[in-house]
This record gives sequence, structure tokens and C-alpha cells, in this order.
Amino acid sequence: MKDLARKADRFEATVVNDASASGSVSVGGVFTVECYDAAGQLKWKDEFHNLVVNQGLKDMNDKYFTGSGYTAAWYIGLINNSPTPSLVAGDTALSHAGWTEFTGYSQANRPTLSFSASTTADPSVISTASAAAFSITSTATIYGAFVISNNTKSGTSGVLFSEGAFAATRSVVNGDTLNVSYSLSNDAA
Repeated sequence: MKDLARKADRFEATVVNDASASGSVSVGGVFTVECYDAAGQLKWKDEFHNLVVNQGLKDMNDKYFTGSGYTAAWYIGLINNSPTPSLVAGDTALSHAGWTEFTGYSQANRPTLSFSASTTADPSVISTASAAAFSITSTATIYGAFVISNNTKSGTSGVLFSEGAFAATRSVVNGDTLNVSYSLSNDAA
């Protein structure tokens, strides 16, 4: 094979980058709640998405990227429907003026969330290994649920990670059991 390039020939190469390429991550979770009556019969089941609050997003960044104050201890709580609740991104464990915690259950503390391994897919999902159980001791209307790093009922220290509300409030009575699961996904949006 004969090389046809001559001294006067000129070759050029251009690399074009897609200047519009960017990456972002979307974080969101889903609560799944099942209510069983005293006889163990399923009364209702519901799922709802959560709002990952600013305090939770900051905590995620601090722990993952700067390694500060890491803990894997997370708990779940219930949101009372009275007074009329509102959920906002600025809510924190200390200050969530738009809602109050429902504590009418027999467990001494908020139930622990125990997570299974996350997936490697996009989105990556991590879910509770088993549902957190609430043994209801009073009649009430439940508005939603939240994830927090403090296990003390009505405790206001720690990190409020997320909160969410049913599409329509749900009623519970003494003797009911609420089983609450939580799945969190990180999506390369």
C-alpha cells in the first residue's frame, strides 16, 4: 500500500463537545402505609410521595461529600391531621409550624427504619427491609408521615429528612396497626 500524503497535504481534526450536556440528581421517596384492624384484617392501603426538605438535602450532602456527622439511624413518625397541616421545604426537626406529630401509639419511641441494599440502576432505589409498625392506641385522623434522625416521640432535635401526605386523610382507631414502609430513589435526571 502506498502512502499518498505529500509534504503539502494538510490534515485537520476537530472535536465537538456537546456544551449543553449537564448532570443533575433528583431525590424522592414513597411512603407505603397499610392499616390492619385488631383482627389482622387489612382495612386500607395507601402510597404517597414525599417532599425531601432542605434540611434533609443539606444533611445528605454533608454526610456523603464531607463525611460530617454520619449516622445510619433513621426513624419514622406520623403526622396528625389536627390542626390543618401544611408541608413546606423549609420544615426542620426543630421547626415545622405547619404540622404536629401523632403520638397515639404504644411504642415508646418512633419506629426504626432499617434499609436493604440499594440498587445500581437509574434510578437507584433503597427501601426499608421491613415495615415499621405502629400499634394505635387512640382514634385519630392521620395526615401523613415523616423520616427523621431522632427516635423520641415529639422530639425536635436531629434531622428531618422528608415528609409526605396522603391524597386524602386516613382514619385509625384503638387496636389498629399501621405498617409503614419507605423507599428512596436517586435519579440521574
